[in-house]
Amino acid sequence: MPQGKIKRLVSDRGFGFIEGEQGDLFFHHSEIQGLTFEELQEGQMVEYEVGEGRKGPCATSVRVAE
Repeated sequence: MPQGKIKRLVSDRGFGFIEGEQGDLFFHHSEIQGLTFEELQEGQMVEYEVGEGRKGPCATSVRVAE
C-alpha cells in the first residue's frame, strides 16, 4: 500500500493533497478512515489506495500510517 505525507489541507472545503510516490494526489474528507478530517495534520504520514477521480488519479481509503 502506498505511503505519503499530508502536503496541504483545505479545511474550509474538506479536501487535501498527499505528497506520495506517484506525485501529489487529491483526497476528499469522505475517504478518511479511522479519524476525522479535523484530526489530520500537514506533514503526517498516511497510507492510501489510488483510485480514479473526476480529474484523474486520487487517494482513497486514507488512514494514518503505522
